Amino acid sequence: MCCCYSVFTMLFVFQTHVLNPNLDNSRNQNDCICTTDQIVVIGETVCPLQTPEKKHSESSRGRKRKPDTQSENSQGNFPQAVSVVLQTDLTGLKLAALEMNKNLDLEKKEGRIDDLLRANCDLRRQIDEQQKLLEKYKERLNKCITMSKKLLIEKSTQEKQACREKSMQDRLRLGHFTTVRHGASFTEQWTDGFAFQNLVKQQEWINQQREDIEKQRKLLAKRKPPSSSNSQAPTTNSEPKQRKTKAVNGAENDPFLNLTLAEYHEQEEIYKLRLGHLKKEEAEIQVELERLERVRNLHIRELKRINNEDSSQFKDHPTLNERYLLLHLLGRGGFSEVYKAFDLIEQRYAAVKIHQLNKNWREEKKENYHKHACREYRIHKQLDHPRIVKLYDYFSLDTDTFCTVLEYCEGNDLDFYLKQHKLMSEKEARSIVMQIVNALRYLNEIKPPIIHYDLKPGNILLVDGTACGEIKITDFGLSKIMDDDSYGADGMDLTSQGAGTYWYLPPECFVVGKEPPKISNKVDVWSVGVIFFQCLYGRKPFGHNQSQQDILQENTILNATEVQFPVKPVASNEAKAFIRRCLAYRKEDRFDVHQLGRDSYLLPHMRRSNSSGNLQMGAGGSGPAASSIISY
Repeated sequence: MCCCYSVFTMLFVFQTHVLNPNLDNSRNQNDCICTTDQIVVIGETVCPLQTPEKKHSESSRGRKRKPDTQSENSQGNFPQAVSVVLQTDLTGLKLAALEMNKNLDLEKKEGRIDDLLRANCDLRRQIDEQQKLLEKYKERLNKCITMSKKLLIEKSTQEKQACREKSMQDRLRLGHFTTVRHGASFTEQWTDGFAFQNLVKQQEWINQQREDIEKQRKLLAKRKPPSSSNSQAPTTNSEPKQRKTKAVNGAENDPFLNLTLAEYHEQEEIYKLRLGHLKKEEAEIQVELERLERVRNLHIRELKRINNEDSSQFKDHPTLNERYLLLHLLGRGGFSEVYKAFDLIEQRYAAVKIHQLNKNWREEKKENYHKHACREYRIHKQLDHPRIVKLYDYFSLDTDTFCTVLEYCEGNDLDFYLKQHKLMSEKEARSIVMQIVNALRYLNEIKPPIIHYDLKPGNILLVDGTACGEIKITDFGLSKIMDDDSYGADGMDLTSQGAGTYWYLPPECFVVGKEPPKISNKVDVWSVGVIFFQCLYGRKPFGHNQSQQDILQENTILNATEVQFPVKPVASNEAKAFIRRCLAYRKEDRFDVHQLGRDSYLLPHMRRSNSSGNLQMGAGGSGPAASSIISY
């Protein structure tokens, strides 16, 4: 009814003020312009709301009002208007009140609209100000990035210059490569610097001094006077001969030949002291020579790096993908270069590996290489562990060049450390093995699990360059995904037989038959054992001085049924037992990654329980059956 009354009110106002202005004159005469039961509506015919009792009276009233309507129409006022009488209970006061309320509501709405318009204008003004501020900050940020690039390039340029100056100085001290012609070909030959030449001269001088002292000792031995017991013996037959010899040599009056026994021992002691001093000097020279050899290895590595950097097309600090500023070359592989770079967006250092395909390759080979790199990227991208190098990004430069962005580690790899220091203590080696096993456990707990397959010292990065710090595993180019489709109860097929580093692969990888061999995560366990052995003893357990070709031809790993430990350096029995568990010849007897992670040797309580019967039985046994004996 409220809706009807609102409509009726509006129509009534329209009727009274527009269609019948004469009603205004009679408004003062009667408070109710219409009766309490009717209202005039213009336009369409609307059925009146009335009671049956009033139907007759209302129709008569309508008939009485009809001539007035016709007279109004005859006067030319709104000829199209049609009046309809309706029932209503509204009075003029109520209609005025309703009209006033509607006007107030309208004014409120208009005021609200004005407020919203002003707020909208304020918001637009604020947006414009924020946009200008954002542009200002962007401009400042671009200036900061530009300045950062400038400072980084200046620093890198200075470091490059310092490296080249130091390299030139070390060329004289440590040595350099010279090009030597052999027939129609040219080869590079190493020439030692003056530091090595001086040490060689000192060694030659020591050897000469040792030879002279040995000669003098022999002469002294010939002139050794007889002892007191021998001097009392008859010498009648020998005296004429001795005198004749002295007379012939002209040394009859030489006081040195007439030595007493005390003088002889005194001279002999002098020779022994001189020999001992020469031996000490020789040991010091040997230590210095080993130190210089380590420095020379660094020098040779730096010479090669500088040479590769000077020949690289990315040597002039380009910014790749509008984000990565290349600083200097870290190393070069077969078809890739690794640069130290700075991420301008994340504000961190990174290692950018640039893969460059040979333009002379067939498209099929390029596609296979790119497919292999994409596979490595997909595997590596999903890994997130503190002992695994993170992969940040992947992008292409052109059809033959693409890049992967890796976490940057300041130190060198374990292979370079072992070449420099030969070996390390058992505590340091155990710490490295614990971290490797921790990473392998993560690789086998994710879904689907992953076999690294190429664990070796060259793929283990030392974060700070020392053996007592953190390590990170890298290079997942040969990794195997153990999904449900390819992995069964006995493992998965080795489809890439022949790939990998042979010194660190188990015997099952070298088995040749009608069907490919089956592998599991025990491949990585074997690699851990080889790495641990090499860290402790400074040599590989199998095929140490052999090339990969010799290992393959002579079946070195296939014949590696048992590991032999050198006498020195000394390692604990627990460490040897751990290595035996890793290097079990039959894969059925070898620990898997999960069992290796629970091995007592790697647990903190190992030192306290190493005399227990459980540990001894566990160390002596091999294979999965032993895991139930060891107390964890």
